[in-house]
Amino acid sequence: MPTLRHRVFWPPFLILILVAAYSLLDPARMIESITALNSAMMDGFGWLFSLGALFFFALCIVVYLSPLGEVRIGGADALPILDRWRWFAITLCTTIATGILFWGTAEPLFHLHAPPASLGIQPGSHEAALFAVSTMYMHWSLIPYGIYTLAGVTFALCYYNLRQPFSLGSMLYPVLGEGVHRSVGGLIDAICLFCLVAGMSASLGAGILILSGGLQQLAGIPSTITTLGLIALSIITCFILSAASGLLRGIRILSEINVSIFILLAVFMLIAGPTGYMLAFGAEALGEYVLHFFERSLIGTITDDTAWAKSWTLFNWTNWLAWTPITALFLGRIAVGYTVREFIHFNLLFPALFACVWIMIFSVTSIQIDMAGVGSPLYQVVSREGGASQVIFEILARLPLSTLTSFIFLGTAFLSYVTAADSNTAAMSDISVYKTGNTHVEPPLPVKVAWGGLIGLIAWVMVSFAGEGENKGLDGVRILSNLGGFPALILMLLVAWGIIKLMLNPERLRDK
Repeated sequence: MPTLRHRVFWPPFLILILVAAYSLLDPARMIESITALNSAMMDGFGWLFSLGALFFFALCIVVYLSPLGEVRIGGADALPILDRWRWFAITLCTTIATGILFWGTAEPLFHLHAPPASLGIQPGSHEAALFAVSTMYMHWSLIPYGIYTLAGVTFALCYYNLRQPFSLGSMLYPVLGEGVHRSVGGLIDAICLFCLVAGMSASLGAGILILSGGLQQLAGIPSTITTLGLIALSIITCFILSAASGLLRGIRILSEINVSIFILLAVFMLIAGPTGYMLAFGAEALGEYVLHFFERSLIGTITDDTAWAKSWTLFNWTNWLAWTPITALFLGRIAVGYTVREFIHFNLLFPALFACVWIMIFSVTSIQIDMAGVGSPLYQVVSREGGASQVIFEILARLPLSTLTSFIFLGTAFLSYVTAADSNTAAMSDISVYKTGNTHVEPPLPVKVAWGGLIGLIAWVMVSFAGEGENKGLDGVRILSNLGGFPALILMLLVAWGIIKLMLNPERLRDK
C-alpha cells in the first residue's frame, strides 16, 4: 500500500489551504494581495515567458530533426500500452481541457474590438478580424503544445530509458545527475503540485463559467455564488470518481467519447455555419499567423503592448506552463513503445492541427456573426457581466437544432474538464506517495479527494469574487494561471537544458 510523501504533499497542500481559508474570510483582501503579487511578477519576468515559450517550441523542432527523434521510449523492445487512436484521444483531451471550448468563440471578439495599440489596426475592421483569428492560432496551437511536448518527452526518456523514479525531479536527471533525488527532487515535486493546483483551478474556473453561462442561457438559472459552487462540486465529484477507477480505465473511455463529440460538433458547425467564409477567412488568417509568427509571439516584449500581452499572450503561456510539469508525467507515462518522433507527432503536431481546425470553424464563425450583425451583437454579449461564457450559446441559437446542440456543448464542456482533471489528479496523487515494487499501484483515494476538493474550492473563490463587469471571473482565471506558471517556467528552462544534453548523446538512451 503506497504511503504519503509528507514533505511533498503537505507544504503545497497546507499553503493552498491557508490561501483558500483566507479567501473565504476576506475575499476582497486576498484578491487584492495576489493581484499585486501577480502584477509584480509579470512586470519583472513577462519577457522571459515570451522568449521561453518560443524557445521550447523551437527546441521541439530541433529534437524532431535530430538523431534523438529515432530513439524508442522504453528501449528497442518496448511495446505500446495504447494504440494510436486511443493515444491521440487521451492526449488531446488531457491537454485541451475546457480552454478552447471557453475561449474559442469569446477570445477572438476581444481581439477584434480591442487589438494592441502598436499595430495601428482599426477595431472591428477586416484587419482586426485577421489579427483576432491569427492570434487564436498563436495562443492555441504550436507554441503551447510545444511546451507540453518538450516536458513530456523529457520525462518519458528519463523514466523509461534512464530508469529514473516516477517523480518530476527525474526530468532534471540529465542536468543534475543522481543527486537530484537526494537534494531537490522532493522540493520540485512540491512546487509543481502547487503550480498544477493553480493551473487546474484556472481551467476549472473557465469550465465553471461556461457551464454557468449555458445554464443561464438555456434554463434561466442565474450565475450566483451558490450556482458556481454547485457546478464546481459536480465537476469535482465526477473527476474524482473517474480517477478512482484506476489509471487509463476511466480516462480512456471518457477521452474516446469526448473526441467523438468534438468531431461531431465541428462537423455540424462546418455544415450549418458560414462554410465558405470559414474556409476562406480561416486560411487567410492562417497565412497572417505564419507571416507574423515571431513578432506576434513576442508581442509585449519587442513592442509597447505590455498590458495587452499580460492579459492575453502571457496569460496563455503561463496557463499552459502551470499545467505542464504534472501533465508531462502523464503524457510521458502513456508514451512507452513509441519513438520520440512519434511522440512529437501525437503530442504537438496532431493536437495543434486539431486546434487550428477548431479555430477555423468556431472562432471564424464568431467573428463573422459579430461583423455581419448590427451593433456587434456578440461583442455586446461579451461586454456584459459573465458574458464571455455565453457567446457560444448565442452562436448555436442562430443555427438549426439550437437547443439540442447547446445541451450537447454543455455536456462536452463538463466532460472535457472531467477528462483532463482525471489524468492530472491521478498524476498529482502518484507523486504524493511513495511506491515500492509495482509502480502501477494506484495511490489512496483520500489523496485524490484531497487534491480534487482543494482545486474546486480555489477555483470557486476566484471566479466568484475576482473581477468586475465583463471581466467578472476572468480576472480570477488569469491570476491563477500566472501564479502557477512562474515556477513551472524555471523548471522548464532546466528541462530544456536537459534535453539538449540528451540530444548530444542519444546512444545512452538506446543502450538502456
